[in-house]
Amino acid sequence: MSEDWESVTKIGSKVSGGGARATVARSQSEINAARRAGAIISTDKKYAAGGNKVQATEGQRLTKVDRENEVAPPPKIDQSVGKAMAKARQAKVPPMTQKDLGQKVNEKPSVINDYEGGRAVPNQQLLGKLERALGVKLRGKDIGSPIGGPKKQ
Repeated sequence: MSEDWESVTKIGSKVSGGGARATVARSQSEINAARRAGAIISTDKKYAAGGNKVQATEGQRLTKVDRENEVAPPPKIDQSVGKAMAKARQAKVPPMTQKDLGQKVNEKPSVINDYEGGRAVPNQQLLGKLERALGVKLRGKDIGSPIGGPKKQ
């Protein structure tokens, strides 16, 4: 029991001699120098460190199990619609550019380019604007025919 009375316990941050202090090596050369000196080395792999990367909630090594039930991409516009658009645009006097047509229907020229190239997902509201601006049908059976019903007498 006399040992317990003589032992001293120091508490606090100012205590010295608490053992080996852990340092973080930031480069490969620091790690190699510590190995040469005979220090104890521990390496930890940090997942997604230093980034705003979105982590999957299921874990990092899980894969998609059911690939047969994937949602099909939306259908693209038909090539005949794009050709009818380009033909009607060029038939205007003076010929209308994609930029002019885009301004007329409040869309970017790249959107017009996508429609003419058959790469766009069809938007019925935009197709209606394009039909009125170009004066040709872009939906239905007779794509490319002029808009306008029978003449009233």
